[in-house]
Amino acid sequence: MSVADVKKNAQERMTKSLETLRADLAKVRTGRAHTGILDHVMVEYYGAPTALSQVAGINLIDARTIGVQPFEKRMASTIEKAIRDADLGLNPSAQGDIIRVPTPPLTEERRKEMVKLCKSEAEDAKIAVRNIRRDGNESLKKLVKDKSISEDDERRAVDEMQKLTDKFIADIEKMVAEKEKEVLTV
Repeated sequence: MSVADVKKNAQERMTKSLETLRADLAKVRTGRAHTGILDHVMVEYYGAPTALSQVAGINLIDARTIGVQPFEKRMASTIEKAIRDADLGLNPSAQGDIIRVPTPPLTEERRKEMVKLCKSEAEDAKIAVRNIRRDGNESLKKLVKDKSISEDDERRAVDEMQKLTDKFIADIEKMVAEKEKEVLTV
């Protein structure tokens, strides 16, 4: 293993942490409707829990309403129940063969809870990035101990690892700031 391998591995893992944060933040509700809210809703389909997107088409009807179009008409009541039971604070209603899911406006208190949740997710992502940095630095120390690289090379690589960590933490903070702004916008 070389210094380049250690850095490449760390960068890939940090990128995955960032993608995970992006996915987690997409699930946080804002004042507007977006289909990502329903991403983790599971529906009982022929006895197996199945993602809602696998049994229905999901789209936006307007800024505050999501439309769910079941691929099979008989699934409508099951889908409606699954959305209601998902504990998202949503109350779907079937209208013909489409299920309308209005997203109620968030209260000020609920918005503050959402911001806290976003900050908590960000903190978890930062911890993950710092742990990856620590693992990378330990790998570099091991390379020095095995005499694969010099101590000067290790110092340079540790500095580069710190710069990489700082960049990813800045990206995390920027992402969370954007989400906070989105959540707090009425």
